[in-house]
Amino acid sequence: MGSGSSARPSPADLAAAQDKTIPDVIGPGLHVLFCGINPGLWSGATGYHFARPGNRFWPALHRSGFTPRLLRPNEQRDLLALGLGITNVAARTTAKAEQLTTDELRAGGRALVDRVEQYQPRVLAVLGIGAYRTAFGRPRTTVGPQPERIGDTAVWVLPNPSGLNAHYTLDALASEFRALREAVETSIRSASSSAATFSRELR
Repeated sequence: MGSGSSARPSPADLAAAQDKTIPDVIGPGLHVLFCGINPGLWSGATGYHFARPGNRFWPALHRSGFTPRLLRPNEQRDLLALGLGITNVAARTTAKAEQLTTDELRAGGRALVDRVEQYQPRVLAVLGIGAYRTAFGRPRTTVGPQPERIGDTAVWVLPNPSGLNAHYTLDALASEFRALREAVETSIRSASSSAATFSRELR
């Protein structure tokens, strides 16, 4: 099955997707770069991030106000016009994130830092507290804004939106996403106000 197909992948498609990689949805100067742990088999088979039915990333994104409507995984490129993007800590597709090694996650964390320094999003939002703790060596990290930055990029940790994450309902996930959106909007307004003040001072 081609990466542009919207058909449901067959068991053979899913088996063949193991260890594949899929392209990031990314560009310079994004408001938020969302970062999954790694692509699952549905994503590897379709080429779309968070593609597995039951993954709550797209509903949480909409319910929190990041998107004006519920996007489908095959509409992922529409995020760029909204100042949003998607990447992963580890690029390799697996059936479960637990199949990634500690070394893979740490190497992925270093590569992610390089990516963030290149594209300079306003916020990096990592979707998965365990992966963040391992990738960045922060064993006491909690959900929410982090004290460390990557250059000028703020770092935020959100819960894993996988349907297997029973600790968070969709409403609870959307609430965490909404807190991030509100913080980003405040940051944008503050930056715009500062720029306007600077412009007036130059006159």
